[in-house]
Amino acid sequence: MSISIIIEKCTGCTLCVKVCPFDAIRMMDKKALIDLHKCTICGACIDACKFKAVLIEKTPAKCELPDIKDYKGIWVFIEQKNGRVQSVSYELLGKAGELAKKLNCQVSGVLIGDKLEDQLDELIFCGADNIYLVQAPELANFQDEPYTNILVELVRKYKPEILLCGATNIGRSLISRVAINIKAGLTADCTGLDIDPDKKILLQTRPAFGGNIMATIISPNYRPQMATVRHKVFTPCPADKKRKGKIIKESFDSALYISRTKLLDIVDEIESTVNLSEADIIVSGGRGMGNTENFKLLEDLAHVLNAAVGSSRAAVDSGWMPYSHQVGQTGRTVGPKIYIACGISGQIQHLVGMQSSKIIIAINKDPEAPIFKVATYGIVGDLFQIVPALTQAFKTALRK
Repeated sequence: MSISIIIEKCTGCTLCVKVCPFDAIRMMDKKALIDLHKCTICGACIDACKFKAVLIEKTPAKCELPDIKDYKGIWVFIEQKNGRVQSVSYELLGKAGELAKKLNCQVSGVLIGDKLEDQLDELIFCGADNIYLVQAPELANFQDEPYTNILVELVRKYKPEILLCGATNIGRSLISRVAINIKAGLTADCTGLDIDPDKKILLQTRPAFGGNIMATIISPNYRPQMATVRHKVFTPCPADKKRKGKIIKESFDSALYISRTKLLDIVDEIESTVNLSEADIIVSGGRGMGNTENFKLLEDLAHVLNAAVGSSRAAVDSGWMPYSHQVGQTGRTVGPKIYIACGISGQIQHLVGMQSSKIIIAINKDPEAPIFKVATYGIVGDLFQIVPALTQAFKTALRK
């Protein structure tokens, strides 16, 4: 839209000056003058002008859609930390393989770092048909600018149809920058991915409106179709040591590797208990725990089972557990072999973070609690009696 003053109609009454909320109108030679740098075309001056001396014109927007016919294949950004490929990358390769069968295309991994040759075979065994490898000493550790520059250049050169990335600290920082640079859509924190059988486009499912609904998002007109997925949402496919793949080595001008920030040090988080994201067994508590002290019951059970302790958002918001233990849409996504939910009602926000658990055991005094709809086993009763009894039973059984 554009705005202008019709000089012939302007009487210099200054009504427009008085109502402009952005101080964008001045009087010059008894005529109104609009500062286009300040004006937001809010329309306040239109309503105030009795002489219809302010004109706002709407020009039809021109939207030229890009040519997407040459985009093919599914890419997975292979996240590495301290020279080791992270498990979320293997999970995404497994899912990418499922999607690729429906599109009849190949799966490629993009690996950026230094001295990573010893991990290439494992990536191929776990689903990569091609690996785009970019190595340099400056790239040993992740930094936003050089990694973004490299991934943008690779996308522009090879034109993947779909680009997947882990919804980790690294992934979230990187992929949003890439999406802006290549003018592509991005769906964050997906819990489901599929291919539309007719249109052959990516269906990206994620919680919306605070987790109250599940929305399926599409990007039909732009490429690549981009999505981030949390750790433990998908399961990696078993390694097949007979698989063969192609390594495509790329290098760029060193100017592309320059970063305005300097990495000073990497400090590993010290876990006092079992790492929640990697745990095989998790014992979680919710609002039904009542207070901080009662979580000691869950810690005792977790200690016997060599498990991690988790919590729902309600417990975190109440100050009973730190945020680092939160499981759910706004916390961590986990996929243990056994998930024991104690006093957790089972709202969708929590289920999103743990529904991929192999076995779910729910303990709740409310037989109508939603958690029982997804539970493998359900125990209706007082958790303050049941949990200590389970702890003692496991102690006895595990001694044998």
